Amino acid sequence: MKDDLFMRILHVVSSWKGGGIKVAFDVSKELIQHGYEIAIYVTNLFRKNIGLHEKKIISATSFDVLFPSIAEKMKFYITPQLILTLKEINSFDIIHFHGYRTFQNIILCHYAKKYNVPYVLQAHGSLPRIMPKRRLKYIYDTLFGYKILKNATKVIALNRVEAEQYRSMGVPEEKIAIIPNGIDLSEYAELPPKGYFKKKLNVPENLKIILYLGRIHKIKGIDFLVKAYANLINEMNCKDAVLVIAGPDDGYLEKVKSLVQGLGVSNHVLFTGPLYGEDKLAAYVDSEVYVLPSRYETFPMTVLEVYACGKPVVASKVGGLKDLVINGETGILVDIGNADQLARAILSLLNNGREAEEMGSRGKQLVKDKFSIEAVIGRLEALYKEVVEK
Repeated sequence: MKDDLFMRILHVVSSWKGGGIKVAFDVSKELIQHGYEIAIYVTNLFRKNIGLHEKKIISATSFDVLFPSIAEKMKFYITPQLILTLKEINSFDIIHFHGYRTFQNIILCHYAKKYNVPYVLQAHGSLPRIMPKRRLKYIYDTLFGYKILKNATKVIALNRVEAEQYRSMGVPEEKIAIIPNGIDLSEYAELPPKGYFKKKLNVPENLKIILYLGRIHKIKGIDFLVKAYANLINEMNCKDAVLVIAGPDDGYLEKVKSLVQGLGVSNHVLFTGPLYGEDKLAAYVDSEVYVLPSRYETFPMTVLEVYACGKPVVASKVGGLKDLVINGETGILVDIGNADQLARAILSLLNNGREAEEMGSRGKQLVKDKFSIEAVIGRLEALYKEVVEK
């Protein structure tokens, strides 16, 4: 192994869509500052839409390699050109895989084992066989997944919930390291001015914004939010708030729009599509409350982003959200699928601006103390060194 200061680390991500690439880039930027040499292998999928660019981390000791994908069916991105890089794997001290059921993991994990290059795997919440394609996930696990987990020197769990998921997949306790994702707070040092987002969407200044921002997918529970919002409008006489649903369609947008239409609130709901960079920050700044009524979550980065902008969160009492949202302190937790309870939690924050502001302030302090990239990176460095020494 080279001197620790010059350790070469390869990050592998299947696409530019999702939290894995953001985590890989934020971690890489910080590791470069610590003297490491970094490479990122990622497909070229969604590159134009993701709002990230390699110039954010390019330096004398960093680079990324993009592989064209020839097949994208069922989000399984096949990249044949990856085969051309296999001999280069031996030049890395460690490989860090982001995501679990990917084509890239099948190929690179096999050759990492062949060339005796240690690797860590960070599933980013993708382990459970839930929601769609359960049978295909089982087939992947049987053919490749269990072997990938077995040959990993370490696996990274974002919290206790994901640690238990690894155990249920047969990963021994000594292989599991709990390291939460970190957030680069320098990106939140200068926020857009209040009112910028409302002006861009032609939302009157006197109206309050209830915000959902994330993938438009059934697992996110957006249907619960729409039903709760309809309760606010029709049953609780809340006439001064609009619902903004922001994010890329992940197969559920038309169903959400149909529900909005069916409940008669289409004049009060705005769909923005994906938001990135300043537009995303502006949405957080102008919102009164961020709502995440998911059916399942492990570690949603949007909660950290909301905290960094000083806003409270209303979320489902499920999975990793139970640890990330401190009930009554940084937000409010509600029973999954309970639209009435969700509506009342949102209304309480809309009607009590001081309480909402105090929750936002506590969330901002929490992310600074526990989830800044600086707070997390030391634990990741220690893990890398342990893996390489083994």
